[in-house]
Amino acid sequence: MTTIAEIAALIERFTGTDGMHQTPIRPLMLGRRCAPAEPHRGMHEAAFCLIAQGAKRVMLADEIYVYDRSRFLVASVDLPVSGQVIQASVDEPFLGLVLRLDPAEVAEMAAQANLAAPADAATLRGLFVGEPGPQLLEAIARLLRLLESPADIPVLAPLAHRELLYRLLRSEHGWRIAQMVANQGHSQRVRDAIGWLRAHFAEPLHIDEFARHVHMSPSSLHHHFKAVTAMSPLQFQKQLRLQEARRLLLSEGVDAATAGHRVGYESASQFSREYSRLFGAPPARDSRRLREAPAAAIS
Repeated sequence: MTTIAEIAALIERFTGTDGMHQTPIRPLMLGRRCAPAEPHRGMHEAAFCLIAQGAKRVMLADEIYVYDRSRFLVASVDLPVSGQVIQASVDEPFLGLVLRLDPAEVAEMAAQANLAAPADAATLRGLFVGEPGPQLLEAIARLLRLLESPADIPVLAPLAHRELLYRLLRSEHGWRIAQMVANQGHSQRVRDAIGWLRAHFAEPLHIDEFARHVHMSPSSLHHHFKAVTAMSPLQFQKQLRLQEARRLLLSEGVDAATAGHRVGYESASQFSREYSRLFGAPPARDSRRLREAPAAAIS
């Protein structure tokens, strides 16, 4: 029976240096870090995250999720979060993996396995933790071992990937993932709403029009969107705007006024105020600090 220590050894073998490492298996990334990190804000894509050594803290709005080798974390939709490696050392580095979840692939697997959320299930948060069972750990190890034989990856990786998805969906909280990829109901409309916001975050957001676009009433949209994301659509849009502004400041070197305008702010003072509230410093000072700091933490 595969142990979490064996999975840690596999991750260590295929990383070796700190950072996030894309593997030849398209949805799979491996992470390593030899020291705790400062919080790192960003968009957490829908993904299954397992820590084989160390621990991490993730914040969604005001909620805190801590996971380690005894608990995995799943984001069933794309969410703006703050992530921080909180347990890592040179002797025992943080070791983890991220498996991106494609809604179409997960929905297909859920349908084939006849797995669905209970008919009376409430709309629940799109971020949660669970305990990995032995069969899920076996599936994870099988996928990782394929990295030892690259020639086998094109044929065998899709099979191992499907097995891992199946085991994840069959886990205690698997129905919550199935709920979010269902092709009907409030969860699907919230997923559509998140997709629309990600594509149009710089545009003015008129809630009545937005609700009609995703086929919900304004009150229903607010209720179910907040149930999944822990924030209102306007708060979600603000997070997207400010994260993109930070990216523009760092990667394109634009000034604060230009960054704020490009992400949809008409008032430079409002942009600076909300940026400071989220990132702890005004735009210019924050971007200068980040340029001078070591490489960003594992996200």
